[in-house]
Amino acid sequence: MMTFDEYEKHDGLGLADLVATGEVTAAELTETAIARIEEVNPRLNAVVHPMFDYARKAAARDDLRGPFAGVPFLLKDLLSELAGVPHSSGSRFYRDFRPEQNSELTNRYLAAGVVVAGKTNTPEFGLLPTTEPEVWGPTQNPWDPTRTAGGSSGGSAAAVASGMVPLASGGDGGGSIRIPCSCCGLFGLKPTRGRTPTGPKFAEDWHGFSVEHVLTRTVRDSAAMLDAICGHYPGDTHFQPRPDVPFCEEVTRSVGKLRIAWSGRPFVPATVHPEVLRGLEETVSLLADLGHEVTERAPVIDGALFAKSYLVVIGAHTWAAIGDGERAMGRKARRRDFESKTWLAHLMGGAFTAGEYVAAVRALQRIVRPVHELAEEVDVLLQPTVSQPPPRLGFLDKGGFAGLLERFAGHLAPKALLRADATLDQASAESFAFVPWTPIYNVTGQPSMSVPLCTSTDGLPMGMMFTGRLGDEATLLRLAGQVEEARPWWNKRPPL
Repeated sequence: MMTFDEYEKHDGLGLADLVATGEVTAAELTETAIARIEEVNPRLNAVVHPMFDYARKAAARDDLRGPFAGVPFLLKDLLSELAGVPHSSGSRFYRDFRPEQNSELTNRYLAAGVVVAGKTNTPEFGLLPTTEPEVWGPTQNPWDPTRTAGGSSGGSAAAVASGMVPLASGGDGGGSIRIPCSCCGLFGLKPTRGRTPTGPKFAEDWHGFSVEHVLTRTVRDSAAMLDAICGHYPGDTHFQPRPDVPFCEEVTRSVGKLRIAWSGRPFVPATVHPEVLRGLEETVSLLADLGHEVTERAPVIDGALFAKSYLVVIGAHTWAAIGDGERAMGRKARRRDFESKTWLAHLMGGAFTAGEYVAAVRALQRIVRPVHELAEEVDVLLQPTVSQPPPRLGFLDKGGFAGLLERFAGHLAPKALLRADATLDQASAESFAFVPWTPIYNVTGQPSMSVPLCTSTDGLPMGMMFTGRLGDEATLLRLAGQVEEARPWWNKRPPL
């Protein structure tokens, strides 16, 4: 069996090259990945559904093809369904659910040649920026087990950062690829809306805010997988054509001199940690040294109204998701089936009318227009990914809105309370304090990436977020390739 020291020296494409040249077999890679999962997962709780027998059978096939043929891989336990395999979405209600068919994106991952070895932890329905579901327990950050790995793709992030696999799947409806990549020191690209498929179960998810891709150690792995999975699926609401130049080739192409607008001012009211601002300043200096034109500039938006409107939309989709769950599981949903935050989001979603939902969507579209306008005037926007280094586990469970949840989540809270401005103000203030930037780009649909360029004084990763114009992942990937070469990160390892 390949040793772990040998295994971790390679990214996904590097391992695939070893398989292609016969230096190692897919079966050997799979056994190494399984051994690594068995060694470190008890400490991290990143993988909640091991699929070792499935992986061994897949690795033994002689028809593995694609850019990642034979490479160990993990699927996030949300959206990316695999027929016959448990798919809980981080929820007690779905704990025993097994889908009857693959999602289209899962089919494309498999067509890329990966060997799926398990499903990764996620908060219930992907609602939170930390991965601490009651049904499976919290995922610990490999850099410091007292800290969050981020969310909602926190299980995938912890698995990749700890060397279980070189890449794993994730979804991003409010930062859920970028946030855990920032917390765990990984590269994470949220593609343009419509770049990857959502079918066949959904034509879009979260009103088009959500898009799926992967979390990786290297830029080229992310680009190569995007080449493999991008493209329209019949019936999907949004569509981006395949690029003329493969994304993987863009990583090594010259990016030229970019106009980059940067800012540390949060879109949504929040306090930004001084270490994050220091990291932003370091990043601006790096970009200037690389020859780019960097200017402090940011669009002005109504962040408070954005936060409230966003919560109305997500609450409505939570209400609909629980209804979908009732039909899938063949029974009525009860309060005790769900976490208090999820149940209250469900109640809030049912408290608003269809007209108010449309009004919230229109408000979001109007609020983010200045972001689109600035993106047309420059090449790239730069902000921190999150407002602070990875906080301690449980940071969302203290007082305030959590207290409101405890008082009312077990009962049918009065609609007047659920709809009250004070309730929405409190909920939005606490929901966005850690993530005052990422959700904006889910609403705009722009490609956005977290790049692991900075470290706090106590050694914790901090990502910087770069956002491009709609459909322009190419510029982001060229820039990411340049900064990865200038300040390499992919061989840095947490102190496990």
